[in-house]
Amino acid sequence: MGKMTGKVALVTGGAEGIGATVGRMIVAEGGQVLLCDIQIKKARQLADELGDNAEAFELDVRNLDQWHAAVKFAQEQFGKLTVLCNIAGISEPGNVPEGALDVWERTIDINLNGPFYGMRAAIPAMEASGEPCAIVNIGSMIAMRPAAFVAAYSASKSGLRGLTQSVALDCAERGVPIRANMVHPGAIRTPMYERYKYSGADTPENIETNFAATHPMNRIGEPEEVAKAVVFLASDEASFTTGCDFTVDGGGSIRN
Repeated sequence: MGKMTGKVALVTGGAEGIGATVGRMIVAEGGQVLLCDIQIKKARQLADELGDNAEAFELDVRNLDQWHAAVKFAQEQFGKLTVLCNIAGISEPGNVPEGALDVWERTIDINLNGPFYGMRAAIPAMEASGEPCAIVNIGSMIAMRPAAFVAAYSASKSGLRGLTQSVALDCAERGVPIRANMVHPGAIRTPMYERYKYSGADTPENIETNFAATHPMNRIGEPEEVAKAVVFLASDEASFTTGCDFTVDGGGSIRN
């Protein structure tokens, strides 16, 4: 029996990168998954590949009505919802004095408002399941150690950390069996990372070297390394863990 047997998960950003890897791992561990993304064609292709235990749903995480529709779809397709993985996110450079206002607004909307809407829509459905449930939100080592060149991203992930802990405390104090935790990746080899690598700001080789150097382990992480942490926190193996910061960053958040 796998870690996710009997679990039904809704995963945002499920079309590619960490989200797609988490979706694959949930199914491999015996669970069922709804892959949500604005890239619906990619999400459907992956769901088709994964078989009967996967479905896809077009979701813009900035839209609360779409969130309610996604949660309802998960319940209709799989009978319940027990896991929410908020993985969709963006990262664009910019500081406070000179950064584009639309970057600030878009980043906060996707990275912070999106998970808020997701938890608002999913928590009642999780309570209705009558089973132990879990929320896993993707943060960043930058939530633990903000960076000068990504002001909006730093703010969004630090804010999400506080929001996750608030939800963890609220559920525990109300006696609701929903745990809420965060996984904080470092630089991970995903499409988001590749956009930075080939942004033209420097040679791809230098950018890779510089990103790797932000981790004491001096390399870029792999999506599977993050997905393993997400699935652990989503599973009953983490049954006494809530409000935690699980770093998968090669030591980046504790570097000198």
